Amino acid sequence: MPANKKITKNVISIRGARVHNLKNIDVDIPRNKLTVITGLSGSGKSSLAFDTLYADGQRRYVESLSAYARQFLGVMEKPDVDNIEGISPAISIDQKSVSKNPRSTVGTITEIYDYLRLLFARVGIPHCPKCGREVKRQSAAQIMNQILALPAKTPIVILAPVIRGKKGEHKSVIEEIARAGFSRVRINGEILRVEDAQNKSLARYKIHDIEVVVDRFEVGRSADDRMRLASSVETALKMGNGIIIVNIQQDIHPERRRGITLNNTKEKTDMIFSEMFACEHCGINLPELEPRTFSFNSPHGACPKCTGIGYQLDVDSELVVPNPRLTIAEGAIRPWMAASHRLGRQSWYWWMLSEFSDRKGFSLNDPWLKLPKGIQQEILFGEKQEEKKEGLLALRSLDEEGAKFEGVVPNLLRRYQASDSDWTRAEIEKYMVIKECSVCKGKRLRLEALAVTVGGRSIDVVTALSIKDAQRFFGDLSSRLSKNHKIIARMIVKEVINRLQFLIDVGLDYLTLDRSAQTLSGGEGQRIRLATQIGTRLTGVLYILDEPSVGLHPRDQARLIKTLKDLRDLGNTVVVVEHDPQTILAADWVIDVGPAAGKHGGRIVFTGTAKELLKAKTLTGEYLAGKKHVGRAESKIVEQAIYRNPSAKKDNENKSLIIYGAKEHNLKNIDVKIPIGKFVCLTGVSGSGKSTLLNDILARALLKHFWNAKEMPGKHSRILGIENIDKAIVIDQSPIGRTPRSNPATYTGAFTIIRTLFAATKEAKVRGYGPGRFSFNVKGGRCENCQGEGMRKIEMQFLAEVWVECEECHGTRYNKDALEITWRGKNIAQILEMTVEEAFKFFAGIPTITAKLRTLNDVGLGYINFGQSATTLSGGEAQRIKLSTELARRTTGKTLYILDEPTTGLHFADIDKLLGILRGLVNLGNTVLVIEHNMDVIKCADWVIDLGPEGGDQGGRIIAEGTVKEIAKNKNSYTGQYLKNLEF
Repeated sequence: MPANKKITKNVISIRGARVHNLKNIDVDIPRNKLTVITGLSGSGKSSLAFDTLYADGQRRYVESLSAYARQFLGVMEKPDVDNIEGISPAISIDQKSVSKNPRSTVGTITEIYDYLRLLFARVGIPHCPKCGREVKRQSAAQIMNQILALPAKTPIVILAPVIRGKKGEHKSVIEEIARAGFSRVRINGEILRVEDAQNKSLARYKIHDIEVVVDRFEVGRSADDRMRLASSVETALKMGNGIIIVNIQQDIHPERRRGITLNNTKEKTDMIFSEMFACEHCGINLPELEPRTFSFNSPHGACPKCTGIGYQLDVDSELVVPNPRLTIAEGAIRPWMAASHRLGRQSWYWWMLSEFSDRKGFSLNDPWLKLPKGIQQEILFGEKQEEKKEGLLALRSLDEEGAKFEGVVPNLLRRYQASDSDWTRAEIEKYMVIKECSVCKGKRLRLEALAVTVGGRSIDVVTALSIKDAQRFFGDLSSRLSKNHKIIARMIVKEVINRLQFLIDVGLDYLTLDRSAQTLSGGEGQRIRLATQIGTRLTGVLYILDEPSVGLHPRDQARLIKTLKDLRDLGNTVVVVEHDPQTILAADWVIDVGPAAGKHGGRIVFTGTAKELLKAKTLTGEYLAGKKHVGRAESKIVEQAIYRNPSAKKDNENKSLIIYGAKEHNLKNIDVKIPIGKFVCLTGVSGSGKSTLLNDILARALLKHFWNAKEMPGKHSRILGIENIDKAIVIDQSPIGRTPRSNPATYTGAFTIIRTLFAATKEAKVRGYGPGRFSFNVKGGRCENCQGEGMRKIEMQFLAEVWVECEECHGTRYNKDALEITWRGKNIAQILEMTVEEAFKFFAGIPTITAKLRTLNDVGLGYINFGQSATTLSGGEAQRIKLSTELARRTTGKTLYILDEPTTGLHFADIDKLLGILRGLVNLGNTVLVIEHNMDVIKCADWVIDLGPEGGDQGGRIIAEGTVKEIAKNKNSYTGQYLKNLEF
């Protein structure tokens, strides 16, 4: 280690750290300071920060709790380190912790939505979801008048709800009803005698509804009838806490019972009345407002159609009839044709269509295009149901109804919902797309909840505001509330405003509270958690962050750095793994890990201040000091390409891909021109609309065009120039696999070739081994003791679960027989333990394998193990594995590569390598389109499209487009202002 200035007081002292590739290092981290750990990708930064420092800090804190608490919290095992002194309880804020649950939103993550639910439940003004009138509370007299409006002699049951949608056995409730003198009770829709109800056992963990039967009679008009009704209503309202249910029972003629499943052959209808809210004009009664009424994660508030998700899988008629020029006889209706062929049900579907065509008078031999629109609609969606008739006509209509043509779309939906077969559901999903819910229009809540307003706005309108606009709304809210409502809302509004301010401080003012967590980048999710931590105002804590600058424009970095310093100034130690130059230069202390990646890294090459780093002879210091520059690397990908088209670059001149009328989210109906055969950067401040344009509109539209993807593209008019490309490849940072069984060898396809090589050896042939014998995922060659995982998990109750090496295979994953087969002196397990760099040399002379390994090496991943588990790879590493896999495939020179911030997790030197690869792709005639904030990447682009000027509603416009030099001259572009200071 260089002789740098030592800090001897108030430090976290790490001695003998050997986690992963760390080489028994010693390092001191100053307490209550902002420390940045930097270095090449794979050099050991995360091993030091997360797997050593955080692991031990969390472990020590949890071990200080009781054994009872530890069994719920879990305990991390002690990292491989001699000693760590001066450590505090640790909190990790990484990029992998963003929830991918479709029910999770920015509002729920930050808990702001919980405060909004409470606010709307306590001061919300309900309106009728049908007519929009303000809903008032109902009196007992008004309830009576509505009941008396029913036809005379209508049999009704007056019920008082005592349990509504609650789990439990509720025996004490039923006993209390019996003691009160009531003889009947309705449980989950079934009326029982109290004695029978007491003997009935209810499932403890299921939701139940219990209502007391207060009275049963026929509606009458006499004075006695009115007195009896008044008494029953008053009793029911008292027992039901202001809610009463009137159950109307109408006899059904025996001949009409066919196809109707009702108890006691009575058609039962519930009318719910409340002393709280009801619309007299529409006859709609609303339940009492509670926080759960506004929760899309509760059945009381969620839209019943989409169950609170906001979207649903629905059958797309264009996928059902993909070729309208075909006749039905030729198979125009694709799903029925495919199902008929596979399942042998041609006669069934053909019989239905033939019978329908005879009744409607059209031919099955006419092209679908020439069929009348009405016939097309009835084939797709079924025959319309006629209105109910009375008497003999009713019987006849029911008989006809049984023979009505169901329609292709209803048939597919019914089978999809009813089937337990994964194969059947997968087949039907081929004809389905994700669509916005037709009932709630993507707002997730019941219409009753959406009709409640605070300050003149419903909860969906409030959550659709950007963070900045939401803060303005809540700041002015008190002026719109009544005196009593101001008192009730004061504490709630104060808490909401504080939390919104924290989000603004970390540069997330452009987000909306209803933004799904699935659409957040790793950096956005991390900054949301950072804002939440600032709100807790904790001191004496060790915070460890993983590249919080991801997704931030350089203009917004200053706010993030200020936030990190505020966290430090509270009395905390902040450790950040980071490559951003602004953050490194603003740090109190810098630790540089290296000198290279993998087994060539794991050492501390520098510790000291940022000023000292600029003078140090390390890669990081040389790039920061301007001694080395990004963008100078040259790629050999053109020479290595399997197929080259020399004229591709010339053919691409003056060709473009043009998106017209882009207006999804905050895009302002813009037209965007993307040159073909160029390296194109899409830039702009955070929230300006880059991801919406690239991912939600262009990528989805191209994936739907080329691969029939289910996700619908965002709003736009049309896209021209698709004929200029032959495929689109989206390379994101999602994991290459969800289980430890997935690894770079399996993902790139190299492992299949390697297993074939082993199966072709003389010894394998003698034993009759095929390629499957060398897979650790199936029976045969794998170790059955650990199921091919190499490790076994030991449950330790209140201690951390322990993973131990399998005693049978000793971590190799294979049984003895499979390991006895060798190729060039190595068995299959030894090959998986090699680094990519080592495997590339080992398989020299096998082009099908070395082509895949060369590209992995070229994108800077020579240090990773060939068989490294997918779950241990960072987002940047996963993205580069995907990129290398695409590079190894045959290219026609007409591919569009779409990347979203490919520099995430990359050091300056790694970015240099990546740019060489991307430039090589462009030299082959391909088009590379990236979303990027890194100025070193932007300055190397052929064409730049800058969106803005701000984020959220104030963004979504094209501020500048052109070459880098043209952007740098544009005074309105924030990107241009930063490009002016760079060499290009």
